[in-house]
Amino acid sequence: MNNVVKIIGKTRESHDTFTFDFKSDIPAKPGQFVMVWIPGVDEIPMSLSKTGEVKSITVKGIGEATNALHTMNAGDYMRIRGPYGNGFDLNGKKKILAVAGGVGAAALLPAIAETGCDTVIGARTEKEIILDKQAKDYSNNVWISTDDGTRGYHGNAVELAKEKIISEKYDLVIGCGPEIMLFFLHKACKELKVDCQLSLERHMKCGTGVCGCCVIDAERVCKDGPVFTSEQLDGLSDFGNRKRDECGCIINLR
Repeated sequence: MNNVVKIIGKTRESHDTFTFDFKSDIPAKPGQFVMVWIPGVDEIPMSLSKTGEVKSITVKGIGEATNALHTMNAGDYMRIRGPYGNGFDLNGKKKILAVAGGVGAAALLPAIAETGCDTVIGARTEKEIILDKQAKDYSNNVWISTDDGTRGYHGNAVELAKEKIISEKYDLVIGCGPEIMLFFLHKACKELKVDCQLSLERHMKCGTGVCGCCVIDAERVCKDGPVFTSEQLDGLSDFGNRKRDECGCIINLR
């Protein structure tokens, strides 16, 4: 669905990240995304950080399109299409842990709001932690980790998540963040014998599975993902190792 929507709220989440609220009656599941068109600049995929009647996208300024979005304010209009992709399957899961790295917290927040699940939010440093206050509105347990130890657990989100999985006995882990983080989160879940569903990010031009820029092995992240199960990830040799840039060239991740 293609819609022009009015921005009804803008909230600063950190020094380089804003949340934009808008009203839309399009149905959306936690983990789905929309394509956002910035006229004269680009169209980019953005995870939904709210999925109700009032929806939102949470935007980290990392390039021309996201920085152009940062100049917009309440009362301005943007064009969105979607939602696209497969979201998280939360049915029948009694005890869930959400593990977010950086702006990946945005994709997880609707699932946290729906389930009240425990949450780990990690970042390189305190000033890059986002959406922890919102997560605490829904979850009794929100744990913070920073690589440099400026807030919470001194270490990365996966290290902290492993401790919580061992002590709390979850039956599902959901995650979103940098792919290297997700690679090691998936590895930890396999070692600890807990299911996981992870939201991956790839370069998306169309959002509908046509252009092929977001492929990971034979899967299209926009159409077959962005959320993949642990079993699906087991069969993906590109996961945590390689991706394609905007021109389709292969880039090694490590």
